[in-house]
Amino acid sequence: MHNTIFFLILIIPVTGFILERYLEHLNNSMWSDTLPVKLKGICDDEEYRKTQNYERDNKKLSLWSSSFNLGIILIMIITGGFSLIDNIARSLSTDMVVISLIFFGIIGLASDLINIPFSWYDTFVIEKKYGFNTMTLRTFITDHIKSWFIALLIGIPVLGLITWFYYKTGPGFWLYAWGLITVFSVFMNLFYSELIVPLFNKQKPLEEGTLRNKISEFAARTGFKIRNIYVIDGSKRSTKANAYFSGFGPKKRIVLYDTLQKELSEDEIVAVLAHEIGHYRKKHVLFTLLVSFVITGLMLFLFSLVVDSPKLSQALGAEDPSFHLGLIVFGILYSPLSLVIGLVVNYISRKNEFTADRFVRQNYRPEILADALKRLSVKNLSNMMPHPAYVFFHYSHPPLLQRLEKLE
Repeated sequence: MHNTIFFLILIIPVTGFILERYLEHLNNSMWSDTLPVKLKGICDDEEYRKTQNYERDNKKLSLWSSSFNLGIILIMIITGGFSLIDNIARSLSTDMVVISLIFFGIIGLASDLINIPFSWYDTFVIEKKYGFNTMTLRTFITDHIKSWFIALLIGIPVLGLITWFYYKTGPGFWLYAWGLITVFSVFMNLFYSELIVPLFNKQKPLEEGTLRNKISEFAARTGFKIRNIYVIDGSKRSTKANAYFSGFGPKKRIVLYDTLQKELSEDEIVAVLAHEIGHYRKKHVLFTLLVSFVITGLMLFLFSLVVDSPKLSQALGAEDPSFHLGLIVFGILYSPLSLVIGLVVNYISRKNEFTADRFVRQNYRPEILADALKRLSVKNLSNMMPHPAYVFFHYSHPPLLQRLEKLE
């Protein structure tokens, strides 16, 4: 049986890699040497060529990165690399919880170090080439160090508790783990902007003025109570413009990138935020959070059904079964189901985006949102004509042209 599992954990990543390359091939087939008629009035020929070149450069890097990572995973499986790391962890402790933490610590650190060159190339070559990167090498390094610090401060306690639940409660551990992850997710949703964001960016309240007045007026008119409106210094890393909402209840806050204020007019910013307010008014944020809880519970339940099987660890070349080796194998075996779940979630997300756009059409000025979407798509060099299959598999938001059609 473990031979079957061994075959599956080899073929599943390879199949996923081939599928992704095929989807990218379909996406590339949508490119044109001349500006498509549908994009006339949105961008010019030079901007369209720049968008295609940016897409090509990113896909080339993605090919190299994914190929290298796939190769590492296959080598680790075939040569018993995961079993070797398990042996190293066991040589350092006899406590199974500590062994699991050492195991995942080695895997996590090695994975991050392996991918740093790709991240560096993306930031300092591709993003710089197209005028997006404003990050210094110092910021790049300190961001990684801070990420490791967060992993140590938060990741170790959460992973340690989940592992402890398993060794103390047996098959029913998934209920305790589910409860822990649910509480942790709610906590992070409430306090992410206050606890995590300040480690990387400075936030300051939006100054009193016409923009704040327009946002507050629209929010009040649509029954959306919001007092916390902040500006974040996104320009320290990129010229790309963005905005987001975080938290819920009294912890709701609107966060505008300083780059957004440079790219859009005040009315366009209000239109973008009106779309986000539409998500809240239509309960999309709460629904998405609840769906994530259900998916997490399903994954943990399925894992609890097989985690005790020694065949999982044996497929990685280990003689003794363990929580951490079982989790590695299960993560690979679960990926096809995760893909199907992701397709459903993305479909619902795209429907919700249309609903939020409709909220803008009913409560604000849809032509203003349309102008903002066009401007942001061109500025960020977004692929404005992706292949439908690529959209089906990857897009949580509808393509630009579909959104513009609905806003008319």
